Amino acid sequence: MTAMLVSPVAPSSAVAAPSLEYAIKAAYLYKLAAFVNWSASSPLRICVIGDDPFKTVLDQAVNGVSVAGRPVQISRYDAAQPTMACQIAYVAGSSAQSRADALKALKGAPVLTVTDQGSDSDPASEEGVVNFVLTDNRVRFDIDQHQAVEDHLALSGKLLSLAIEVRR
Repeated sequence: MTAMLVSPVAPSSAVAAPSLEYAIKAAYLYKLAAFVNWSASSPLRICVIGDDPFKTVLDQAVNGVSVAGRPVQISRYDAAQPTMACQIAYVAGSSAQSRADALKALKGAPVLTVTDQGSDSDPASEEGVVNFVLTDNRVRFDIDQHQAVEDHLALSGKLLSLAIEVRR
């Protein structure tokens, strides 16, 4: 399972080939779903909130995919709302709503929020339950276990063991 969740990114990919980076992150998004205990509702919805860095890559990654027998669907929103029917939300932020405001709107809802690494000046700011980081040319992730509990999410120990850092 580790090979499935820890994927290499080509050298200088952050500058030369962001599509490869986001193709790997797109695969992570739906693969993370297998490590969370969800209610039995169907389908599994992944929402992109704010500016969409994936474009068609995410749609291609989940085409025909199901998780625990549930088909995966993608929805895109300019802004987050507490009543959104998403199980996973990739929160990018935009001019319509900052990443911090989007995360606040989803706080307490049973939504696995996913973000990209914070700024160098404050790397822990505005992060979701799962936060993608680039480490040694690989897409990896940190987990905020405390936030997961506050959002009523039960993450598997396997997922926690794969994280670079687990904040409690």
